[in-house]
Amino acid sequence: MPHLALRSLAQKYGPILFLQLGEIPTVVVSSARLAKEALKTHDLALSSRPQIFSAKHLFYNCTDVVFSPYGAYWRQIRKICILELLSAKRVQSYSFVREQEVARLVRRVAESYPGTTNLSKMLALYSNDVLCRVAFGRDFSGGGEYDKHGFQKMLEENEIKTSANLSLFQSTFDQMVTEHLNPMREKEEHKDLVDVLLDVQKEGSLEMPLTMDNVKAIILDMFAAGTDTTFITLDWGMTELIMNPKVMEKHKLKSSIASSCSSVGPKRIYGTCNDRWIRYSAKTRIFVNAWAIGRDPETWENPETFEPERFWGSNIDFKGQDFELIPFGAGRRGCPAVTFGTATIELALAQLLHSFDWELPTGTRAKDLDMTEAFGITMHRIAHLIVLAKPRFA
Repeated sequence: MPHLALRSLAQKYGPILFLQLGEIPTVVVSSARLAKEALKTHDLALSSRPQIFSAKHLFYNCTDVVFSPYGAYWRQIRKICILELLSAKRVQSYSFVREQEVARLVRRVAESYPGTTNLSKMLALYSNDVLCRVAFGRDFSGGGEYDKHGFQKMLEENEIKTSANLSLFQSTFDQMVTEHLNPMREKEEHKDLVDVLLDVQKEGSLEMPLTMDNVKAIILDMFAAGTDTTFITLDWGMTELIMNPKVMEKHKLKSSIASSCSSVGPKRIYGTCNDRWIRYSAKTRIFVNAWAIGRDPETWENPETFEPERFWGSNIDFKGQDFELIPFGAGRRGCPAVTFGTATIELALAQLLHSFDWELPTGTRAKDLDMTEAFGITMHRIAHLIVLAKPRFA
């Protein structure tokens, strides 16, 4: 696991390391102070992204928001995504979607009682449904299309960056675009992101016109980044709460969320960056080990212990201004979906804690749970969370 190995190296050699990874000169930052220098002080110099072969292959030559090089095109598509899907106003306008999908999540879990439920799958369905309804105008799970299209399989393969599922991705999004281009299609009251992108492309009013491949790259970005991250945060959060029933009791009345810090994606030096601690040529890759920073004993008391209450009354925020906790990254390339993600996660977590008494299946103890991570763009548990959820208001 690279995030663990890199933390071990940092503990031995210090919070900034230079590594030669094959032909790639690489700098790894593992402290809040140095992360601030990299992501704020030198944000512009470190604002681009490496042109990784697999990303070029999967994301239509890196024309998506995540992997697109820093410049006018990236600023243009990021602005479209924020205005049409991720702004506070737009997130609020889709509150009815979140409320309906959380109600459906609670209903699905309740229907499994008195048997056990695969909570991991339920959470994946929920995160998928919210994103697909607001971005694509589609409910994929209602008619069994989640399994039909193999969304979970696509996400898992995307996470480890295989190209075997490229044709499956392309055919799914080709179908989605075709549906939106159909003039007879029954439209929702609100235009979804695909409608907006197609309108923008048709108008040709942008400084840099969008191609159909650009549209598909952005759609794929929203799907991959908007579903898996929500799912794994809820899955890890519920796993930790169920393993720590005393902590869960505290949070049934006062719900709080502590997002697990996965590693921030690699950045590439855009120009040459010179100061007292860094002087490297262009194309050096910079990794900020957000996972290690979120567990730094110099910042956090009992950093390896699950204590969400540590955030009650804390001045440390998670939205990219306090570098001790950066689950959404920071700076120009920080995640633009902070408002969307927190709204989607908080409502679901609060309702799950409020609606059920949670236990592990008979004969299963907390120490029996397989906590192995599957390493990828984000890190989800390999094993599904199987639990017993007793409705509190039946």
